Amino acid sequence: MLSLAPSAQAQESWNQWRGPHRNGVWADVELPEDLQDSLQLVWEQTDLSPSYSGPVVIEGTVYSTETVDRQIERVTAYNLASGEQRWQVTWPGSLAVPFFAASNGDWIRATPAVESGHLVVSSMRDVLVCLDPQTGDEKWKLDFAKQLGTRQPSFGNVCSPLIDGDSIYVQAGQAVTKLSLADGSVQWQAMKNDEGMSSSGAFSSPVIAELAGERQLVVQTRETLAGLRLTDGKVLWQQAIPAFRGMNILTPLIQDDTVFTSAYGGRSEMFRVRQQADQSFTVEPLWENKAQGYMSSPIRIKDHIYLHLRNQRIVCIDANSGKETWTSKPFGKYQSWVSDGERILALDQAGTLLLIAADPTELKILDSRKVADNSWAHLAVQDRFVIVRKLNALSVFGF
Repeated sequence: MLSLAPSAQAQESWNQWRGPHRNGVWADVELPEDLQDSLQLVWEQTDLSPSYSGPVVIEGTVYSTETVDRQIERVTAYNLASGEQRWQVTWPGSLAVPFFAASNGDWIRATPAVESGHLVVSSMRDVLVCLDPQTGDEKWKLDFAKQLGTRQPSFGNVCSPLIDGDSIYVQAGQAVTKLSLADGSVQWQAMKNDEGMSSSGAFSSPVIAELAGERQLVVQTRETLAGLRLTDGKVLWQQAIPAFRGMNILTPLIQDDTVFTSAYGGRSEMFRVRQQADQSFTVEPLWENKAQGYMSSPIRIKDHIYLHLRNQRIVCIDANSGKETWTSKPFGKYQSWVSDGERILALDQAGTLLLIAADPTELKILDSRKVADNSWAHLAVQDRFVIVRKLNALSVFGF
């Protein structure tokens, strides 16, 4: 057990949606060399209530959320190395989602964000709750519907919040919203949309990156990809992204002034953002292809993008040309991915974990292992632990 203790020298942690850089790639992480022999179950919490919310980690503590009896939401903190419960808090919170989404359950979906001193959780009912990570004490709560008079999103709050400095960015309250981390006060709202079920609310989570010389917030609404100024929410540039019933779900990938996205019922597209002499921004389409992403957010390793598609296949795309270099057989309805830049851990919704070589010439599956029966939550890796949030359990494997 001592060899599995979290490293005191770790400078970053899996503290938010898709890891410390919100792109699924973390060069400092060490992935296991195989799954059958190296991966050992360290501890497991069973009989939990359902959740699609990914676990997050900071300072040796892992945080997990759940929806209990379709009536309350619960957050629990565990010691990462031992599984000992440190604290647990609950609040009223549930929402019945309509139509086809009901088959995927009425429980919490957004992944929290945590930093030293603040744990921010997005409730299904469009409520943000900020807790003390050490004690679970509530610091503040913002109920967008009650306090701002907005409608709750029909499919529940899905957007995972982003902490940056002393602010939080999230798609909630029928807009892109910036809030104070200290007290939850709204600092600005932009791109407001309450026009109906197919365009309001949001499925995609934001990222912050430098594009064309300006550090900015990049968001994908139900209809539009855009860059927003951090200070006041001004829309610097925007690009329509066609999608069936507004199902723009994945998190965009950003590198070298380019933005990649893919949509259900649409296509995969790469854009270049430029800043003009008058400081205005333009968006230039670089390429597009027929590949349709769905719920799984892609990763980029060097000059290649790896994307799990609507048709359940995995595709590798040359980021410069848009040409597919290989396409796999079907692998699950959804996959969450973590990469160290050389290998990829891929967990599907049926609980099959794959170890894949990041090889742009062919699909190379190095190993596979069944680790769950149902797992739509995003995989997490911290130090020498692989953390799997199953539908009704939390499992921590060491290697």
